[in-house]
Amino acid sequence: MTSLKGFLFSKFPALALVFALALGVSGCSEGEQAETKETIRPVKVAHISTTSHEQASLYSGTVKARVETSLGFRVAGKIIERRVNVGDRVRPGDILARIDPTDYQLSVRTAEASLAAAETAVATADLANKRAQQLFDKSVTAKSQVEQARLNYDQAVSTRDAAISTLDQARNQVSYTELKSDREGIVTAISSDTGAVVAAGTPVATVALDNEKEVQIAVPEGDIANFRPGKAVKASFWSDDTLAIDGKVREVSGSADTQSRTFSVRISLPDNARVLLGMTATIEAARENTKGYLAVPLSALAERNGQKIVWVVDPQTSTVSAREIRVAEFTADGVNVSSGVKPDDLVVAAGTQFMREDLKVKLPQEESALLRPSDAVR
Repeated sequence: MTSLKGFLFSKFPALALVFALALGVSGCSEGEQAETKETIRPVKVAHISTTSHEQASLYSGTVKARVETSLGFRVAGKIIERRVNVGDRVRPGDILARIDPTDYQLSVRTAEASLAAAETAVATADLANKRAQQLFDKSVTAKSQVEQARLNYDQAVSTRDAAISTLDQARNQVSYTELKSDREGIVTAISSDTGAVVAAGTPVATVALDNEKEVQIAVPEGDIANFRPGKAVKASFWSDDTLAIDGKVREVSGSADTQSRTFSVRISLPDNARVLLGMTATIEAARENTKGYLAVPLSALAERNGQKIVWVVDPQTSTVSAREIRVAEFTADGVNVSSGVKPDDLVVAAGTQFMREDLKVKLPQEESALLRPSDAVR
């Protein structure tokens, strides 16, 4: 091949010159085509929009009963029997536990004997009062003796009435040795067991009403302003992806927890047989966007020299340029930006690693159709 070129150059110089020019022109055309194919890059774009006025925040909590009561004996004593376990359903009047009633039964016997003595004293005073009245009517005794007999009778009656009350109280204390449920619900905790000596009022069992349920969540102090009683929220449950119900804020704590610095918020739930006590719930609550953030897709976010940027498309020239932005927060849908872009800006939503300043790009057909005729790329 080399000898052929040499032969042509030596014998036909004009022909060699034409051949060289043709090769040069062909090389330039191929280079320009390669460069054109390399620099015009199809891109996927997204419109910058203002975030919705309300955004959603998620909080985890536990399903609890709205009314949950710790029950204890009204008298002190030693527990001799426990009849329920955690998870048992109870009805009004069901016995939960019993304490030793021996001492209280002895008190009943003592009160009964005192009442019998008091009734005897009343009968004796009544006879004395009647006899004194008869003697006074016959002018045998003085009026003062009649009055004294009457006072003794009244005192005996009062003593008898006190003895009756003492007996009733003693009998009540015997009945208090049985801890009974006063409502229908589920036993959620056992605080004292058989053999324990408890004081009056010491919690023994906790019973929760099963018909009214709610979710208790801990809200950071930065978000508590978004919660007011009556606010509508959505509740979903970790154990059942298909279960999602509407709830309302029932109660907002007036002070933060001293350790976690969070506020307790209770969410009322409608009656639903699939919602069980103790289930883990996720509460979705809308919160106002008062700062006017702009939403940017996460895929549009890039970084250059340690600064967050997006590539903005100029629809008139079909070129891209880097724009520094300030990220306010990350959300489930993308990124909220506080500065750097404007509403309706077009940003490159995919392939940001291939972008460079003033790179020509090709917009999707649907995006080009949305542009005004004066802005369309010719």
